[in-house]
Amino acid sequence: MGSKAEKPRHQEPDRPASKATGGQNGHTDASMELRRKHASLESETSASQTARLMERDEFSLNEKPPLTPSTPSTDTSFFDLPRQDRRNFLLLVLLYFLQGIPMGLASGSVPFLLKSHLSYGQIGVFTLASYPYSLKLLWSPIVDAVWSPALGRRKSWILPIQTFSGLGMIYLGGRIKDMMVTAGANDGSGVWAFTGWWFFLVFLCATQDIAVDGWALTLISVPNLSYASTAQTVGLTAGHFLSYTVFLAFNSPDFANRWFRSTPSEVGVMTLGGYLTFWGWSYLIVTLGLAMLKREEKTKEKDSIIEVYRSMIGILKLKHIQSIIIVHLIAKIGFQANDGVTNLKLLDKGFSQEDMALTVLIDFPFEICLGYYAGRWSTAYPAMHVWCWAFIGRLIAAVIAQAVVMMFPKDGVQTWYLLTVIASHIFSTFTNTVMFVAISAFHAKISDPLIGGTYMTLLATVSNLGGTFPRYFILKLVDYFTVATCHPPSTPPADFKGALVNSTFSCALEAQKHVCLDGGGTCDISRDGYYMTNVMCVIVGVLTFWGYIRPAALKLQALPLRAWRISDPDAR
Repeated sequence: MGSKAEKPRHQEPDRPASKATGGQNGHTDASMELRRKHASLESETSASQTARLMERDEFSLNEKPPLTPSTPSTDTSFFDLPRQDRRNFLLLVLLYFLQGIPMGLASGSVPFLLKSHLSYGQIGVFTLASYPYSLKLLWSPIVDAVWSPALGRRKSWILPIQTFSGLGMIYLGGRIKDMMVTAGANDGSGVWAFTGWWFFLVFLCATQDIAVDGWALTLISVPNLSYASTAQTVGLTAGHFLSYTVFLAFNSPDFANRWFRSTPSEVGVMTLGGYLTFWGWSYLIVTLGLAMLKREEKTKEKDSIIEVYRSMIGILKLKHIQSIIIVHLIAKIGFQANDGVTNLKLLDKGFSQEDMALTVLIDFPFEICLGYYAGRWSTAYPAMHVWCWAFIGRLIAAVIAQAVVMMFPKDGVQTWYLLTVIASHIFSTFTNTVMFVAISAFHAKISDPLIGGTYMTLLATVSNLGGTFPRYFILKLVDYFTVATCHPPSTPPADFKGALVNSTFSCALEAQKHVCLDGGGTCDISRDGYYMTNVMCVIVGVLTFWGYIRPAALKLQALPLRAWRISDPDAR
């Protein structure tokens, strides 16, 4: 029921970027082809190569030339790496982990915590905070090209960005509780200011990600370069997991009262404010240590911003790229209600935050294991065929999720229902993972190796955007289609908290619902907008899949590789 964002892998332009040729079951062959990321369409001459290499700080004629780079063998362990590579690997894991902390909050935990303050449409406004991660391609060339020789190419961006991120998290940590209340006040008019703070924080994370991705290619020696992507996967996954699953569990009062307290309390072990403050200071401490203890290799290399943007425009002019962009932008509409609303609707129905955290926790190892099999299928079968099969499965998962919500027990969550939610969640994650792995494999296959990094990042950005931009409108539709009426009590209750309800009014929005319940009224939902919106999404998904997406995907799969090359006139 969650969506997976395809993470663009941004590589340093003027360093060789590793490209492993896929082998059986997703393993890599022994050889590695090295290409420049933002290479021009013309091949680099020997003279320019020599000049570029001699500019490097570590260049020397006193040492033997390095061996031809190759990927580590499948049995190479972390402890077999050179000491410097091990230290740099751990540094990369730490930097990626720090990025995952605010991202896990923005895309996972905070929307759940906002549900008691905001309506679905207002939470849709908050989803705009995640846009920078889907649009970072637009300013990534600037991060590569503008830097201070005194600090270093990557530290010029990482040090100030982590400083601002840490200060921002400390500021939010001291005010987040009041800010969430203010965001829901006056019919949610404060949600835009609240979203703006998180948009700024995610923008900083996205920009730091560009710099760390580029630095990874110089921190790890070329023969062991595949460990850079391992560090990215481990760090980001761990940070997101901590801020989403672990934080939700420890933030839950029920979880804390059951496992850690003898005297019940209304707050969890962790609060959002305390969590943000702790990691804000951690950001500043790591930044200080990075500035004082880590030296970056000096280089005189400069990239042309115009050259990179010109490459992007050249890619966008390819007619087949235009077709796959259309596919990406409409393909995820069919699952948007399931991805963005189902978990929130379960909480609205009475599913506890503790049970939701348990569901995501159990789902996590399944996601890892099923991702392996998805990789095998994408190797054994044409990637877009696998993607189409998973597309159908994901539509089925959306229908199953709605059925699970509709059968919510009136007498509370029981074991059988919790197991049903977990099974539904695992199936939804499985189909999502298969689609993600399959489309990533297809992107890797069709990318022009002369500009592979730009090509891959552009395709990943469009894929991410296809899952991001509809979310705002889908959540708005849930509120629009919901019809609910607040009925005053026949006899005033003794424990009502607000102004006594003495007339009927609409309680479709969260703020109106609170006024109704606090005033002793009853909010009766005569039409649930989630059901209508999910059905509409599935219908749109079915029609677009059979009418355009499937025929286009299979046609794109059948194209020869030369059709994806900028240098091929037939591709234009």
